[in-house]
Amino acid sequence: MNLLAFSGSNSQQSINRALVDYAVTRLRDEILPAISVTMLDLNDYEMPIYSIDREKASGIPEPAQRFFDAIGAADGVLVSFAEHNGFVTSAWKNIFDWMSRIDGKVWQDKPLAMLAATPGGRAGANVLASQETLAPFFGATLKGTYGVGRWFDAWDKDQNRLVRSEDIEGVDDVLRNLVGAVEG
Repeated sequence: MNLLAFSGSNSQQSINRALVDYAVTRLRDEILPAISVTMLDLNDYEMPIYSIDREKASGIPEPAQRFFDAIGAADGVLVSFAEHNGFVTSAWKNIFDWMSRIDGKVWQDKPLAMLAATPGGRAGANVLASQETLAPFFGATLKGTYGVGRWFDAWDKDQNRLVRSEDIEGVDDVLRNLVGAVEG
């Protein structure tokens, strides 16, 4: 079983990168030790801002095709979305827009689990709600969402782990649902 995992942020200090890394560790240590995980970094997929004019002039950039192919090669996808002004980051939106020109089913009918981490108390509610609404239109089989709010109270940076039991259980539940869908 091969899982694709990434943070929807291009920040090197992204709390969403920390959350997706933590989730992958939980998968390997607690849920399914035999799982193979491919981690992507949005910084490896920088492209010009999408426009129909650029597409007509130059076609689909190679990084968009590589990202799309990585989704296609996976059995399931785990993403942790950063929330910028209530929505996904511009870095992720641009990659997503380019991939949608390859095929509108960007998620390619893969099981998808979504996480979010935010310093505020709403735990990425806006970004998760928007992406949950859009997921089926773009070919995702959504298997769960979970947001961690008040990140700096929830995270032990020395041990790289969540500390609140409700967050640990919430993330684990989403991971189990994803693995169950991939195995089933």
